[in-house]
Amino acid sequence: MTLAANYCMSCGAKLVVRDVDGTPRRACSECSFVHWGDYSVGVGALVEKDGKLLLVRRAQEPGRGFWTNPGGYIEQLESIDDTIRREVLEESGVQACVKSIVALRDQPRSVHNVYIAFAMEYDSGEPTPDGVEVDGAGFFSLEEMADMNVAPFTRWLVDVALNGKSAGLAIDLDPQPPMNGRGFRA
Repeated sequence: MTLAANYCMSCGAKLVVRDVDGTPRRACSECSFVHWGDYSVGVGALVEKDGKLLLVRRAQEPGRGFWTNPGGYIEQLESIDDTIRREVLEESGVQACVKSIVALRDQPRSVHNVYIAFAMEYDSGEPTPDGVEVDGAGFFSLEEMADMNVAPFTRWLVDVALNGKSAGLAIDLDPQPPMNGRGFRA
C-alpha cells in the first residue's frame, strides 16, 4: 500500500506538486502549507551502572530475540529528553537521566529516520521487562555481552560509548532507496 499526502493538513485543499526552493514538493493549492516529507526521530539509551550497561531483549519484530539498548520514537509534542527517559522506564523499569549524546545515525529513506543515542546515568529501579515490547532486561558487562545475541547496531553503540573508537556517526552510503510510489517522479 502506498501512502502519500494528497490533501492539505492545514485547510484540506488538494496538494499539488510545486517547486519549493528548487525541489519538487507537495504544496497546498489554496494556502501556504508545504509537505516537507516524512520523518521519524528515534532515541536510544546507554545506561551504565557499576560498569555494566542496560540491555533489553526484543519480544517483537523488528529484532525479536536480540538484546538491544532501550529506546523508541519521539511523540509529536514530547521533548527528546522526556522521550528517552520514558522509553527506558517503559521498557526496563529503570529511571535514568541524560548525560550526553553518544552517537547519531542518519538514514535517508522514504521515511527519513534519525536516531540519537544518549549516555544516561542510572538513577533507580531494577531491570524489569515490560512483557510486551521486551521480555528480558538487565545490566551486563562487556564480557557477558560477548556471548549474548546482541544486535549489531547495539554492539556498535556500546563500542562507541565505552571505547570511543568511532566518530559516532553512521553514514548511509546509499541514501536513495527505491521510493515505491512515494516520490514525485513521473
